[in-house]
Amino acid sequence: MLKKLLCIATLSLFAVPLGASAQSYPSRPITVIVPFPAGGPSDVVARIVTEEMGKILGQSMVVENVGGAGGTIGSARVAAANPDGYTLLAGSMGSHVAAPVLTPSVKYDSERDFEPIGFTAHAPAVIVARKDFPAKDLREFVDYLKKHGDSVKQAHGGIGASSHMACLLFNSTAGVRPSLVAYRGTGPALNDLIGGHVDFFCEQAVSVAPQIAAGTIKAYGISSSQRLAALPDVPTKDERTPANFSTFVKAEIARWSPILKAANSEGK
Repeated sequence: MLKKLLCIATLSLFAVPLGASAQSYPSRPITVIVPFPAGGPSDVVARIVTEEMGKILGQSMVVENVGGAGGTIGSARVAAANPDGYTLLAGSMGSHVAAPVLTPSVKYDSERDFEPIGFTAHAPAVIVARKDFPAKDLREFVDYLKKHGDSVKQAHGGIGASSHMACLLFNSTAGVRPSLVAYRGTGPALNDLIGGHVDFFCEQAVSVAPQIAAGTIKAYGISSSQRLAALPDVPTKDERTPANFSTFVKAEIARWSPILKAANSEGK
């Protein structure tokens, strides 16, 4: 599936109007801005995608991490870039849907200032906690959060980030109110979860599967309707158990990622 998306994204890139130099495109390295720190889901997906895109295009793809403010700093940089196709954005649901709504001062318009090239990923969310969190399943996890309230620390990757929005939905429907601890991206938040400095996190599977498998964090449930091959022991939202995900969240929570470029001036 990922290879198919890569081909679609790359072919779409050729179809985007790039001005007089389109026939020789790409004639130099292409910079891909990841608006989150290294090690997070956007970074991981972007590096997989750009490696394959570089092979297909026959040109170097340079990944640059410009994190902060829920992905809006790096996104604003691409929005203001020359729309010649040499500066791309590894966007996310957080940077282009949630953050602009939650941050009115954001310096771009998600629809007006970007042109889509293609989707690169679609991943479910996983509720994970520090490895020594006392609850043994999702039901006990929710009961613990209800009992201990804001003494429980929930990490997220910045205002509007997918990890922020996924947990807000879960917290609201489960009726829990933990303390929120914001980070500059998934990587730093995950490091602190592993270190036991925060209690739990809602993040997409690609970011946390290795740590779950290694036992450095524990998983309580995944928002997809089928178990993932990478997480065979983590129950899905639809499994009929007393502690299943759908008891608390009826909708499927998933994070999507696109590759974007700055819109041509006439489109702004």
